[in-house]
Amino acid sequence: MVLAAALLATLAMPVRPLHAQAAAGTPPRDSTKTPPVRTTLPPITVTRDAARSPLELPFVTARVTPDTVRPAQRRVSLGDLLLGVPGVLVQERANPSQDPRLVMRGFGARSAFGVRGVRLLRDGIPLSLPDGQTPVDWLELESVGRLEVIRGTAAALYGNAAGGVVEVRSREPETTPLAADGRWWSGGGLTRTTATVSGTLPGAIPGGISGASPSATSMPRPAALLTVTRTVGDGPRQWARLDATNAFARVLGTLGGTRLELQGTRYEAPRAENTGALTAAELSRDPRLPDSLNITKRSRKAVTHQQIALLASRGSEGASVDASLFASTRTLDNPLPFAIVAVDRAVAGGSLRGTVRTTRFRWPLRFTAGVDAQRQDDARRNFENCADATGAATTKCPTSGAERGAVRLDQRELVRGLGAFVRAEGEFPHALFVSVAARRDQIAFRVTDAFITSTNLDDSGERTLAATTPMLGLVWRGGRSWSFFANWTSAFETPTITELTNQEDGSAGLNRRLAPQFTRTVETGVQGILASRVRVDLAAFRAIVHDELVPFDVPNAPGRKAYRNAGQTSRTGVEASARAVWSSVDAGVSYSYAHYRFDRYSVGTVNYAGQPIPGIPTQTAQAWATVRRGGWFGTLETSLTGRMTADDAGQVIAAGASVWGARTGVTAPLLVGHMTLEPSAGVDNLFDRRYAASVVINATRGRFYEPGLPRRLWLAVRVTGH
Repeated sequence: MVLAAALLATLAMPVRPLHAQAAAGTPPRDSTKTPPVRTTLPPITVTRDAARSPLELPFVTARVTPDTVRPAQRRVSLGDLLLGVPGVLVQERANPSQDPRLVMRGFGARSAFGVRGVRLLRDGIPLSLPDGQTPVDWLELESVGRLEVIRGTAAALYGNAAGGVVEVRSREPETTPLAADGRWWSGGGLTRTTATVSGTLPGAIPGGISGASPSATSMPRPAALLTVTRTVGDGPRQWARLDATNAFARVLGTLGGTRLELQGTRYEAPRAENTGALTAAELSRDPRLPDSLNITKRSRKAVTHQQIALLASRGSEGASVDASLFASTRTLDNPLPFAIVAVDRAVAGGSLRGTVRTTRFRWPLRFTAGVDAQRQDDARRNFENCADATGAATTKCPTSGAERGAVRLDQRELVRGLGAFVRAEGEFPHALFVSVAARRDQIAFRVTDAFITSTNLDDSGERTLAATTPMLGLVWRGGRSWSFFANWTSAFETPTITELTNQEDGSAGLNRRLAPQFTRTVETGVQGILASRVRVDLAAFRAIVHDELVPFDVPNAPGRKAYRNAGQTSRTGVEASARAVWSSVDAGVSYSYAHYRFDRYSVGTVNYAGQPIPGIPTQTAQAWATVRRGGWFGTLETSLTGRMTADDAGQVIAAGASVWGARTGVTAPLLVGHMTLEPSAGVDNLFDRRYAASVVINATRGRFYEPGLPRRLWLAVRVTGH
């Protein structure tokens, strides 16, 4: 009822027309001036699409530009940026050792760490690994210019684990020769400091290669951007220390008519403590508590991650070619209660994509073809965790006082992914757009065991998993400002290399009983602008998933997970959002309904058919409003989450929660010498609600609940040099 009232109020109140969101470096808008009426949506660019109106795309897209309609965003995690996108749920764990869980239409809910089931990219470079896992701790958020989101199965264009897509677009360099700004933020035991330097040589045309392919007349002169962020503090819970430094750089230019970009990232986190999950009693008593076993075993991680990428683009609106190459390394030292995991990872890959648009036929046609290749090479070693060992040396802990004990695992894990896709799009009479696509992917896994003894069997093995994923999309533009769409899409998701090697019974080799999951989705919806005033979208879908991957904790091995397949699950959902802008007020509301169930799923003699898929609330709603007056702003945000189950049997329940946040600050920067200051302050979890932001699915020891952030007061200031 609250949501319905908010939506009706949004539609009924007099509003001024929507306008495009301001780009980085654009001066604050003058609220006394009314922008011209817009009856169409601004163009959107996603990796596999040229820049065009979202009204011409056969699926729902969302474009988020930070710090515009919701000023002074913290950029501490993806949840800060994606609030208000229906069908998307970011479950914060208040745990610096584990990434937030990103769930899109149920995909990603099984993630124990990192992101699963959702494909993440930055400027076309995949952050997701070929086996589908995505560590996002190294994603530098201060340098993000915007995010573009595709809700729904998109494997026909993006490949493995594309239950949804989040494309991160980097902030563009400033158009002046040299500009600098910084941001300081402190709250909840953490302090975050960021410095950015950027500029463009005189005479340059602004813009990067992260949009559509350029024309010959829009080639920029050299430009560059460097952002460095430092985060340190004890965190909001006990045993939640974080010490991390992140740097991101991009250099852009042209060579012989080809637009080039070189990117580099380096992330160092020498300490990120793992505070763990809680029992229901502990969550009720004090959500700041840690898992005591995590302290005893000193559970934490240390990470070094670095990546370099080269992107190139050449062409015009009629024909274009885009290519990229990238390479990265990651070193992980991860003491966990059941073992100490050490991984040295090397990843390399590239992509090539070409698009041709022709008007030689009766109707305009666009053809796109591309190929993606990626290679992941992990050297993995597990050791006994002897952090709590006392007394004389033992076989497991041979060296007194040493945290690393005897070797438990020593193997090389190799994953290769190769995918190719084709797509044809036509613009037909009566404003009808048709899109047909298909993709073929092959993911090869190989494990070479270097630790074979009389009691440790040979875990070497190979598996190759392949799939063909088609897509059909239709769009009918009923007018300049709205369109109706429908699509039939597909997706597949392989188990990750870790999920294939973790077998419940300790069997050697790769788990050959564990199959990839396949999804078929039918979706329909409408999107556009009502009366040139309110941006709305509505989508309804039905998805059938075969062999859904389900996690569970291995008994008598705290923190160790294994995976199995459910025979079939079904997902029926409805998603809606509305956004409007008044002369001094911005407001938005979103709602998602998710009826996700096991259709066929038995474990031994126990049948779970009819039970809800755990980790996914049935209903979620989010709303926000920003008021601007006299050089100041105030923003109020809320997230309402329904209850969710935490086990396959549906017996363990995490209650729903309503969490509010508020912040205020200046909209007209304060001039101090040669600098401008933009102070802001806020409070998260305004009413200090105790709730589980996410759950550990099928956990042991009763530790199902990962608490949301307690009340957090914070201060921030942005400094800009001029």
